[in-house]
Amino acid sequence: MQEASTLSAPASAGAALPVYVNIAAYKFITMDKLDELRPQYQDICERLSLRGTILLTPEGINMFLSGTRENIDEYLQWVRSDARLADLEWKESLSVDQSHRRMLVKIKKEIITMRMPLIKPEEGRAPHVDAQTLKRWLDQGHDDNGKPVVMVDTRNDYEVDVGTFVDTVDYRLTKFTEFPELIEKHKADFDGKTVVTFCTGGIRCEKAAIHMQNIGYDNVYQLEGGILKYFEEVGGAHYTGDCFVFDYRTALNPQLEPTETKQCFACRAVVTPRQQLAPEYVPGTSCPSCAGKQ
Repeated sequence: MQEASTLSAPASAGAALPVYVNIAAYKFITMDKLDELRPQYQDICERLSLRGTILLTPEGINMFLSGTRENIDEYLQWVRSDARLADLEWKESLSVDQSHRRMLVKIKKEIITMRMPLIKPEEGRAPHVDAQTLKRWLDQGHDDNGKPVVMVDTRNDYEVDVGTFVDTVDYRLTKFTEFPELIEKHKADFDGKTVVTFCTGGIRCEKAAIHMQNIGYDNVYQLEGGILKYFEEVGGAHYTGDCFVFDYRTALNPQLEPTETKQCFACRAVVTPRQQLAPEYVPGTSCPSCAGKQ
């Protein structure tokens, strides 16, 4: 895998050219002295005028940041000076504006909350499948051993509503902590099949696949790099809609361009361009899903 993936969209005639680089990165690695690390990350991000969110946890780091090319490069060089993060990989996209409005560095218990302390990706990952291989499996309708392939979405319901793989299993999760019980309850549904878990960038599906192995799933993979890496490498094949992202852009299409989809500030529901025409849609206040229910 490349250290960085540059995801750019062609500018239309007369359109402003992208000037900000947006990065997404995570690594499961034991981290300590988080109270000492936090001000260091805060200081460099403030000095470089970066915006976004960094999560520091005992099980690793997760970051979504936006800044100029020069400043992002300097930040990544600083991060990788930590021997634990020397091989950190990241994904990139470009935008005209910074994709986040403020800068937050938080200390959390987990990179993504699952409440399954026995799951430790640092000690060994579940098998992963790259985008090109997954597309080939979906094209032919089975994996290389002839087993049917089933896609399992590990994201929350409002993310899935923006877009997902065709015929995916969607448990309508409201939070990731619901996943372990549901996937164990439905284990028999996947007998004789190859299961591929996926999410936006790889964190949730990595934990999900490990948990599934732990409870006896024989053929389970995680989609390497998540949906965004899949878009970068093969586009929107076997995928319907866009991909929800946790910044002001709300959603990216398979060409990794921002779409007109929005998220309601009040209830977090996805608001399509058509729904934005409704009188109930008041940016920052309400949408057709929650108007009159507050």
